[in-house]
Amino acid sequence: MNRINTVESTRIRPKKSLGQNFLVDQKSLQKIVSAADVKYTDTVIEIGPGTGLLTKILGQQAQNVIAVEMDHELVNMLRIKFREVPSVIIIEGDARNWNPETTELPYKVVANLPYYAANHILRRFLESSLPPTLLVVTVQKEVAESIIATKGAMRMLSIGVQVYAKPTIVGYLNPESFKPRPKVQSAIVRLDVLEIPRISLEDREGFFDLVKAGFSSARKQLPNSLSNIYKISTSQIKETLISCGIDPKLRAQSLEIEDWKRLYQVFKRTGIC
Repeated sequence: MNRINTVESTRIRPKKSLGQNFLVDQKSLQKIVSAADVKYTDTVIEIGPGTGLLTKILGQQAQNVIAVEMDHELVNMLRIKFREVPSVIIIEGDARNWNPETTELPYKVVANLPYYAANHILRRFLESSLPPTLLVVTVQKEVAESIIATKGAMRMLSIGVQVYAKPTIVGYLNPESFKPRPKVQSAIVRLDVLEIPRISLEDREGFFDLVKAGFSSARKQLPNSLSNIYKISTSQIKETLISCGIDPKLRAQSLEIEDWKRLYQVFKRTGIC
């Protein structure tokens, strides 16, 4: 594979504690940018720019690039590297806490996400009052498959993403594309953000608390999982499920988003949650 290596990338040692695996394969970098359909008029937020290889390409194609990096050592290096590139701004911060609404402009997100932070970061941006128009993220293959999962294989992450966006796996990346080489395969996922979420949520946390309760014992049927969390009888849960048109023998992974919506509305109306 064709690779780009820089003095910075060889001098800075990736930190295992931050889940750092720098993407260094040029073809993979170009594939990410192509998937994001980056145009000159775009504002792009890059999460975890690492040594700046992807940042450089984005800075050449987009009008504004905001690179958010939590590693202080990398931030210092990146600010020096891009000090004469007016289109690139380096921000030191944790994307799990950083407020995307400060951009005040329509924007896209490009990111190579560590496993431990993927769910939190995706929800942070998708649930923002100013969400991106689309996201293109690199995640572990298993995480990508959870994001795009359909009925029968749904996960918490599937629900959390698909309420707000339509996900597609663009392609897969071999471990050799990264430095250091990870032990797992990765995938590029494009999330096209919906203009209107699939369901309207007045109490977003309450809804996702219900979903989380359903998945708390994924191998158990829903009445058992939900009764354990909400401290009510399985018979009452079964009656509620049946009233929502949901088979009480199902497990959480077999419910679609609309099923969770109906169940939440009944739980809310009856004071269960």
